[in-house]
Formats: sequence, structure tokens, C-alpha cells
Amino acid sequence: MDRKNINRGFKKLRVWQDAIDLYVLAYKIFSQFSFEVKKVASNGIDAAHSISRNISEGYCRRSLKEYLNYLNFALGSCGEFHSCYVSFKRANQITDEEFEQLDQLHYKVENALLKLIESLQKKQKDRNWEDNFYNR
Repeated sequence: MDRKNINRGFKKLRVWQDAIDLYVLAYKIFSQFSFEVKKVASNGIDAAHSISRNISEGYCRRSLKEYLNYLNFALGSCGEFHSCYVSFKRANQITDEEFEQLDQLHYKVENALLKLIESLQKKQKDRNWEDNFYNR
């Protein structure tokens, strides 16, 4: 059963859906790391997961200013995650194929997030945003 309400609208965002896919991919790849590097693997998984969590939390705040703030947190998590998988590749902890899978999906998420931020900043500039629940 798909439960719908106004506060779950973020689930329609392609960037949120792709960010979830990025987390799933990161989990599949990084959860295979040896015991000695489980902490860094866990940090990488958390950085990927943080992207979708911040998108959804910002969306649920209802205020455009707060939404943009959380989208910028998500963008910061994108940077953190990128640093994780680049360093894992340099340390030969992931394969070229795994790196390419992560990089393609990360690039897609990061650019979609930048476009969403740009679009919302335009709404902010044009004062074209409703912070309330009526008229919906």
C-alpha cells in the first residue's frame, strides 16, 4: 500500500529516487569491505544515505529557506561521498567497474540536485512559494 500525503511529496522527486538508488549501490559495494576498513566503508554508506535524507527533511520543513538549506546539506553530502569513493578507488578497495557505476549515478544525482537548488532559488527570488498547506 502506498500511503500518500503532502509531507511525502519528496518521493515524487527523481533526484530523491536516484539518491536512494545511490545509497543502495554504495551499500552493495562497500558492505563487502574487510573488517579492517569497516569504519570507512560505513562512513561512505552514511554519506550516500545522507543525500536522500537531507532532501526529504528539507522538503518536509515547508519553508523555502529551510528547504534550500537542507538541499545544500545534501549537496555537501554529495561532495563527501565523492571523496569517499575516489579515495576507495585510489586505495584499490573498489574496482574500475564499481567506481564507474558509483561515479555515473553520483554525477546524475549531484547535477539534478544543483538544478533543483537553482529552480528553488528562482522561486525564492520571484517570491513564488507557498509555505502553507491551504490552496493545495
